[in-house]
Amino acid sequence: MKFERTRLGAAVFCLATFLGAAGAASGQQAFPFQNPNLPIDQRVDDLVSRMTLEEKVSQTVNGAAAIPRLGVPNYDWWSEGLHGIARSGYATVFPQAVGMAATWDTDLLGQIATTISTEARAKYNQAVKENVHSIYYGLTIWSPNINIFRDPRWGRGQETYGEDPYLTSRLGVAFVEGLQGDNAKYLKTVATPKHFAVHSGPESSRHRFNVDPSPHDLEDTYLPAFRATVTEGHADSVMCAYNAIDGLPACANKNLLEEHLRKAWGFNGYVTSDCGAVDDFFMPKTHMTSPDAEHAAATAVLAGTDTNCGNTYNALTMAVSEGLISEAAIDVAVKRLFTARFRLGLFDPDAQVPYASIPMSEDDSALHRELALKTAREAMVLLKNENNFLPIDPKAKTIAVIGPNAAALAALEGNYNAVPSHPVLPVDGLRAEFKNAKVLYAQGSAYVEGLPVPLPRTTLHPSAGSTEEGLRGEYFASADFSGSPVLTRVDPQVDFDWNSASPAPGIPAKSFSVRWSGTLEVPQPGDYALSITLAHCYPCGDYEGYTVYLDNKQVAEFGTAEKDSRESTTPPFHVHLDDTKAHAFRLEYKHRAPLFGAGITLNWTPPAQPLRDEAVKIASRSDVVVVFVGLSPELEGEEMPVHVEGFAGGDRTDINLPAVQQQLLEALQATGKPMVVVLMNGSALAVNWAQQNAKAVIEAWYPGEVGGTAIAETIDGKNNPGGRLPVTFYASNDQLPSFEDYSMKNRTYRYFHGTPLYGFGYGLSYSRFAYSDVKLSSKEVSAGDTLTVEADVRNTGSRDGDEVAELYLVPPKTDVSPIQELKGFQRIHLAAGESKRVEFKLSPRQLSEVDAQGRRSVTAGAYSIFVGGQQPATGAGQSVEFTLRGSQELPK
Repeated sequence: MKFERTRLGAAVFCLATFLGAAGAASGQQAFPFQNPNLPIDQRVDDLVSRMTLEEKVSQTVNGAAAIPRLGVPNYDWWSEGLHGIARSGYATVFPQAVGMAATWDTDLLGQIATTISTEARAKYNQAVKENVHSIYYGLTIWSPNINIFRDPRWGRGQETYGEDPYLTSRLGVAFVEGLQGDNAKYLKTVATPKHFAVHSGPESSRHRFNVDPSPHDLEDTYLPAFRATVTEGHADSVMCAYNAIDGLPACANKNLLEEHLRKAWGFNGYVTSDCGAVDDFFMPKTHMTSPDAEHAAATAVLAGTDTNCGNTYNALTMAVSEGLISEAAIDVAVKRLFTARFRLGLFDPDAQVPYASIPMSEDDSALHRELALKTAREAMVLLKNENNFLPIDPKAKTIAVIGPNAAALAALEGNYNAVPSHPVLPVDGLRAEFKNAKVLYAQGSAYVEGLPVPLPRTTLHPSAGSTEEGLRGEYFASADFSGSPVLTRVDPQVDFDWNSASPAPGIPAKSFSVRWSGTLEVPQPGDYALSITLAHCYPCGDYEGYTVYLDNKQVAEFGTAEKDSRESTTPPFHVHLDDTKAHAFRLEYKHRAPLFGAGITLNWTPPAQPLRDEAVKIASRSDVVVVFVGLSPELEGEEMPVHVEGFAGGDRTDINLPAVQQQLLEALQATGKPMVVVLMNGSALAVNWAQQNAKAVIEAWYPGEVGGTAIAETIDGKNNPGGRLPVTFYASNDQLPSFEDYSMKNRTYRYFHGTPLYGFGYGLSYSRFAYSDVKLSSKEVSAGDTLTVEADVRNTGSRDGDEVAELYLVPPKTDVSPIQELKGFQRIHLAAGESKRVEFKLSPRQLSEVDAQGRRSVTAGAYSIFVGGQQPATGAGQSVEFTLRGSQELPK
């Protein structure tokens, strides 16, 4: 969905409503719909029958209005829970979705989703007590994103579970079940798999782009995960996409919404549009399949889209008067929406709803933080480890930590993120882990030359002559610095996410100010461009402002207008420094908002060579160099205003590491010191040079609030990495088809005929594992039967560790058949020397194939099964052949 991400994940716009209404669960039962003992369908029918047309229409937009005469409070359907409850104050921040996928751990995904739903309930329960019925505080969670990550250039691929339909299906089902809970009567939250369907970029043309997938690709690749989350996970909601499919916008596509979703899959929940997707039916430079809002709204509802993120459905009243849609058709949508609210228990006494008593103490708890750390540990993928260089030799006395991601909050958070209360940046994680070593730090480079990055702590000191890094921060419980500071501390850098959150105890989240003071030292004399990113929420009625002083002279000032400013990242201001001495520096920040916003980052656009020289200097003094390079959610993400070399509108045009970071790696290599490269990113990178020259390479993704700890423990050896790649790491752009081409030909490990840099399912360990005695329940399988596969897995190394046993099916070759297909996986823990017998039961659906016409069938022929730690071509396992007899067509 459209949401312009600022540096701290706050909204540039937010469709927020703040009016509350008394709930119907007061104990009085004036109407049958208020009787919790009646069946839900009767209650819903009764409630909707009492509404006027205008009241019904008011319920079909995401900011559903209150109906005071019926005791119906307003409700906003928009809440985010991709890898933590987002934009509503502090919550547990798990690794980004692609990092969660790298765990290959379905049980863990279920635990994560259960935690997210617990925190969502805690926040909702508290919000209701405070009469808050706003966006981001509801129980309808717009997650998971189960689109297939077909091309590494897509900026939103970080939100997905990768490129494989089966892996995505299993993780998606686990996540949906964890979100919705296991109560027989009440949903804990509502899960919303998205974006239905065939959606994966480009971001710049998503509002007008049409996809004509082949029948085979549609059924074989793009739909299986949606089918699984609906038929197995029983997701109560689905979000339709921006793009068109076969000439019809996804939110008006009856083949998807009616033939597949409701008829073939038996979906009984509600469908929400992506934000503004129905506008794309008629707005200029979009699909323009409807002449106006009335026709667009009627078309979407009649196709099966029940609620509209946006305001277009407000035109439904006029659409009825014009004869474009009947009130009865609107009733269908409204009843689906209220069925969800009743299933959530929103109209029942709290005493009857088991989740209504979850307290705020469950939010951001120590136990949940530990789960975030476990997830980050499991997500680490070891890509190279030359001569067992890792874990680092404990004799290393000096460690250089270098790179733009070594001390950047955004690199922990990713996008659609929760707000971390105690983030552990990589440099801080390494300093905490390697207490007996001297850990030096340098930023080293920007992400892309010419773009701003957070001003590094090495340039800041709390007072003249101090060697301590950072600025002195004074925190006030007012928006105008009045009174005495509630808190004074040294902040290593100004890079904070306080979206709907208090900076510290005793400071109100809605109104505060901070004064940072100290000195600024630059690496070389000259002109410098500084900038401030604010977590400004439009149109939330907030105020964000700052003033900057250098050498006690004001050099910049900015303030958002309370009602009409859309600014978040503010224009840069330039300063000139004649030397590299310490200069007095002060930044004053003011925040005032009824609910949202808060957060600030102090950036600079640094010269490349001086940063590189600083990095080389500390590397030369070190025993080992750990370099944190990769991408940033400031570069890859949803529909972003970024157009620089290698990046366009949130997507990438080049999968290589950006040039300025590559130059940094080469300069560090020239020092002769051993180098460990840690990648932090949401998508695959072609890091061929690092693979050839670094001693070790780790993929850490955007690893969540305690990512710095997990990375340090992996480098130290306390964590034995066991993650696997959920996407193919291609060697170059030359291996990729056109980004606009949605055909799966030569895409992903299932159809790619080239040699990748790192394959899907790849990942090393500090242990070694061997497979043996792979057996099938039968060498001849009749169509419709289940096939059982067993194998022994042994840890032949000297360390305890996790192994992911991967099962691939290699089908008979046809014009459309995949080369190989993941059909089973298990993450298991094995002590050194331990063996375990793993078992997989392959259903007829897992043994089936899709033909060119899109028909899925169990098909006769000669097949092979491979069980191992990677893909069959690596030989890291064993293959067994079998024969399928007969055929059986399966339902969609």
